[in-house]
Amino acid sequence: MCPLRIVVDRLDDWRPYYPTEDLVSADDFLALDRRHRAGNGEADRTTHVINLCSDLGYLGSGYYVSLLAQARRQRVLPTVETLNALSRKALIDLELAGLAPLLGELARKGRLTGDTLTLRVLFGECLEPGLAKLARHLFERLPCPLLEARLMRRHDLWRLVRLKPLRLRDLTPPEQDLFATALNRHSRKVWRTPKARKRYRFDLALLVDPGETLPPSNRGALRAFIRAGRRLGIDVSLITKRDAGRLAEFDGLFIRETTNLDHHTYRMARQAEHEGLVVIDAPQDILRCTNKVYLHALLRARGVPAPEGRLLQRRDRGRLVERLAGLSFPLVLKVPDGAFSRGVVKIADAEQLEREAARLFESSALLLLQEWLPTDYDWRIGVLDGQVLFASRYYMARGHWQIYDHSGGRIKSGGFTTHDPSEVPPAVLQAALQATRLIGTGFYGVDLKQAGERVVVIEVNDNPNVDAGIEDARLGRALYERIMAVFLARMEARRRQAG
Repeated sequence: MCPLRIVVDRLDDWRPYYPTEDLVSADDFLALDRRHRAGNGEADRTTHVINLCSDLGYLGSGYYVSLLAQARRQRVLPTVETLNALSRKALIDLELAGLAPLLGELARKGRLTGDTLTLRVLFGECLEPGLAKLARHLFERLPCPLLEARLMRRHDLWRLVRLKPLRLRDLTPPEQDLFATALNRHSRKVWRTPKARKRYRFDLALLVDPGETLPPSNRGALRAFIRAGRRLGIDVSLITKRDAGRLAEFDGLFIRETTNLDHHTYRMARQAEHEGLVVIDAPQDILRCTNKVYLHALLRARGVPAPEGRLLQRRDRGRLVERLAGLSFPLVLKVPDGAFSRGVVKIADAEQLEREAARLFESSALLLLQEWLPTDYDWRIGVLDGQVLFASRYYMARGHWQIYDHSGGRIKSGGFTTHDPSEVPPAVLQAALQATRLIGTGFYGVDLKQAGERVVVIEVNDNPNVDAGIEDARLGRALYERIMAVFLARMEARRRQAG
């Protein structure tokens, strides 16, 4: 368990709050540099620092707190990068690109009134319930414990005109209450007893979306991950996108939510990697796996068996049939970033191809057209750290050509069987491992089709399903322990490197 330091200008600044042994003044924290150079063991190297100083400008004492914490390889909130961004309006606008739609939504709902508004954000929370989404957004993009935002309406459009760090001593009594509660939620270590701190060696965040229709892990699997981690000395905590500002508290991030590039999962993976966490799925894996166009080109370039296909561009509209040389109907048309069989259309003839391509080109400049390979099931081979972890057969939904059928009011899926890897044809395992080596050493689910002697890789998923009762049907709790063991080994290695 990483030790915590809450750094304030003066110890008296903490008087309104519950006493904690983790409190230290800025002068005392900066004076630790001599001791740090002499070496203070693992405790200094793994300390998490919450910097609540007021002088956060360039080369101010608060700035030096974050700077020296990062130099010591400690995790600090805010980072120097965040402070530098907050010092320049242009950098703030860059980090908050895309804020306008949210402000417009809040204005339409009547949450923004008058011509100016000042919002104080305390660890991503605020006193105004109607602006909670805005507070979280600001904190996630520029993680600073105390922020003050000034909004202004011009020509019926709201915009952010100022965002700056807020001083702890300037909080009103209601804000002090919210600050204490928000800090408690942000970092539960502050009030943990020493005994609780020593119970686990590492902290792992498990990112989930409680409202997701088809999550990568069901509730039984999530409970199994938590139990497996704790058996290995890892405290596993469920978090959601609202906890982005808490990532620096943890040693690792395990994403159990469907990933995408223009999405908080990718942003949180990047943020966690920047903070030095062990991350699965790593941002590079998400980047490489979520786009079917990229995978198609990668597999073809490296000689991995894959379906025959063509990349279609918008400029090809009106002459798509000319691009079919060597392919015959039926075919499969795909958008690059579809998941769970979404954005995948079976094409019966040229007329349907023109119609469906025109529809899908509205959201993507490129489409992937591939041969249709009818099979009763797809192989799903789970690979972690270059080793086969599980093997399942996913059968097509009844009366449908895909595993998931989205055509009705509710999603339908086919059955499954789970197998020991020794029962899987060697050609299937070989193709799966060959494909994942091109991606990295993360956690992947390789979908393959087997038609007679022919085996092809359909796609490599960066966030494969691990559901209780399905993928764990053979290994049981050992499946979850093997995954947690990889986290443990990588977190131990990261800690040794930090030393």
